[in-house]
Amino acid sequence: MANLTFDYIARTIVVTGAARGVGRAVAERFREAGGEVFCVDADADAVTETAKEIGATGVAADISDTARVEELYERVVTETGRVDVVVNNAGILRDGMLWKLTDDEWEAVLAVHAGGTFRMTRAAVPHFRRQGGGRIVNVTSYSGLRGNLGQANYAAAKAGIIGFTKTAAKELARFGVTVNAISPNAETRMIDSIPPERRRDIEEAIPLRRFGAPSEMAAAVAFLASDEAAYITGVVLPVDGGIAI
Repeated sequence: MANLTFDYIARTIVVTGAARGVGRAVAERFREAGGEVFCVDADADAVTETAKEIGATGVAADISDTARVEELYERVVTETGRVDVVVNNAGILRDGMLWKLTDDEWEAVLAVHAGGTFRMTRAAVPHFRRQGGGRIVNVTSYSGLRGNLGQANYAAAKAGIIGFTKTAAKELARFGVTVNAISPNAETRMIDSIPPERRRDIEEAIPLRRFGAPSEMAAAVAFLASDEAAYITGVVLPVDGGIAI
């Protein structure tokens, strides 16, 4: 049987939203596989601590800001000479029923999720073209497929990422770049905030009867970014225990 631990030695990986949860697990997985990892997050203290713990480089940055994104890539390429994989995982929540959502709450969520994914991808393209290839892995959500009460802004952003993933896959294939996404269902701080009775209802709706570990999401990302997945692009992979079936 083939060894599917994947090899990222001498490759540079950028992971947004990497201070905790799925993003941290993804960054840690790439470090374990030998990659030079840049952990990016708006929470400066948390991302610095995470990077120190896993042996990566921490960068505090607002990915909804074009100038900060360009500065990030300039640093990455200056320090390592390249960028091979970008994982767009960063996100925020500003929940509320749509008639209660403010303009600021709507715009903030779209700016980080959809806008950040766009800006991080756009800025990576010149480097990918120069190198002759690269990998983008985006993080979307079940909410982007089915919607969710109190999350009109979040669902719209995640649905937008699905369309963006498929379009970018078509546009960037000519440069040897694959663009894919995962739709996770992971045990994170967001899940911890769900009341116990509601959590039981959700788990009963999952065919595998549990939430996934962040490390299971990271394994899927590592696969989509690997050489073994070179012929896969434009895919939204559910890593959700079957809840989307």
